[in-house]
Amino acid sequence: MNRYGTRRLRDALVALTALGGLLLTGCSGTDGGSAVDQSDGFPAPATGGGGDRRADGYETDPSPGRDHLSTFALDVDTASWDHTRRLLSEGRRPDPSEVRPEEFVNSFRQDYRRPDGNGFTVTVDGARTGDEGWSLVRVGLATRAPHPDAERPPAALTFVIDVSGSMDEPGRLDLARTSLGVMTDRLRDDDSVALVTFTDEAETVLPMTRLGGHRGKIHDAIDGLEAQDSTNLGAGVETGYDTAVEGLREGATNRVVLISDALANTGDTDPDSILERISAARREHGITLFGVGVGSEYGDALMERLADKGDGHTVYVSDEEQAREVFSEQLPRNVDLTARDAKAQVAFDPETVAEFHLIGYENRRVADDDFRDDRVDGGEVGPGHTVTALYSVRTREGAHGHLATATVRWLDPRTRTPHEESGQLETGALRSDVWKASTRFQVDATAAYFADALRSGDGLDGALPGAPPYGELIEHAARLASATEDKDVRDLSEAVRAAARPDGR
Repeated sequence: MNRYGTRRLRDALVALTALGGLLLTGCSGTDGGSAVDQSDGFPAPATGGGGDRRADGYETDPSPGRDHLSTFALDVDTASWDHTRRLLSEGRRPDPSEVRPEEFVNSFRQDYRRPDGNGFTVTVDGARTGDEGWSLVRVGLATRAPHPDAERPPAALTFVIDVSGSMDEPGRLDLARTSLGVMTDRLRDDDSVALVTFTDEAETVLPMTRLGGHRGKIHDAIDGLEAQDSTNLGAGVETGYDTAVEGLREGATNRVVLISDALANTGDTDPDSILERISAARREHGITLFGVGVGSEYGDALMERLADKGDGHTVYVSDEEQAREVFSEQLPRNVDLTARDAKAQVAFDPETVAEFHLIGYENRRVADDDFRDDRVDGGEVGPGHTVTALYSVRTREGAHGHLATATVRWLDPRTRTPHEESGQLETGALRSDVWKASTRFQVDATAAYFADALRSGDGLDGALPGAPPYGELIEHAARLASATEDKDVRDLSEAVRAAARPDGR
């Protein structure tokens, strides 16, 4: 039996033990049918097409003979990767539950062809691994490149800023002040901002205010931010959304930007209660959430759930360079949405595919029948984004021909008209070896294998098919960093090497 099969058998035994605990604690449902919440308020990922779950967090999709579809909402989060990188740089390892492979993969630049206008291009490619019959298949989606001077709707941004005592640590509130100041100078005159702060209580420091003629007033409000007491995240979210609703602008992109270490310790700390406020504002007013995580101690799981419920995404910043990139480049650029409620569905051909597994995206699974139900939430995607999903796929012995069709469906952000675009892959197009595929494919594979190794929780023995010994993974990462001359890939190489050292350094 190969290493992948051995690992799956061991995981099945662990999963049986975990199942007993679930039966004792009970569970409850959520709206939309896209996830199942455990009674502690944190999610057990949905299974989309009805597959089983392995103990390491990966879904075991059912046999294509019974269900050949895999469906998920698009996700452009990157916080898991950036937070992991910071922890490793400090000599620490991340909690395996906070390692999300899709966020590792989506943190790196891709070379997919981009569409000329709104919408997506779909790229499907793959390569065979060292495990017999197994391949990695990549589904790549890309939106049009951003144009700084392009017309876009005005933005109405409500900043909800954590000013609790924990935010007084260097690299938290000071970063927020600097970054917000830079962003204020980058936004347009017809954009608007509001500021809400929260400690043990929440306060609207600045109601929704147009930038034109008021930049000095906004800078003064930002400069006056000071750290104070405990963290009442629930009060901050509630007041932030109330302020956003009061300042709602028709025809504008209305968004709440939450800047916090997400370590709620007073007031309403129940995630489900906080999440319901976000969900209601999203449903009634179309207000989306952009979560910015800060701090060496960081409530990653809560921030991710808040963004998912708020139809938004999360990033994590640990230094001034990252913060400037997020607030002066990413946020202004992403005011203009390309797609709302975007979902992807991959149909594997049962004649050629014996088994398949989506790597990551556990919190974004969607029931297959809901792919074309536009009432079911998907992801929000802006210009310049790429979304990558990796699958491990076992092909049938001697199979040739069509392997998979990937389709993305989204709603026009202004008219809510649905659109679809598809791409296909044949078995003959599979490259002979992952490490002979395109450079960017190899970067994605390295990121996924690294996440898998960290997620295993028992050393650095990865469970994915074709996972190289860790020493080889270090060599692949270093080679790719040299070949690409890409700072982000160099960061990946350094993180892979750091994780192998006892002290992480």
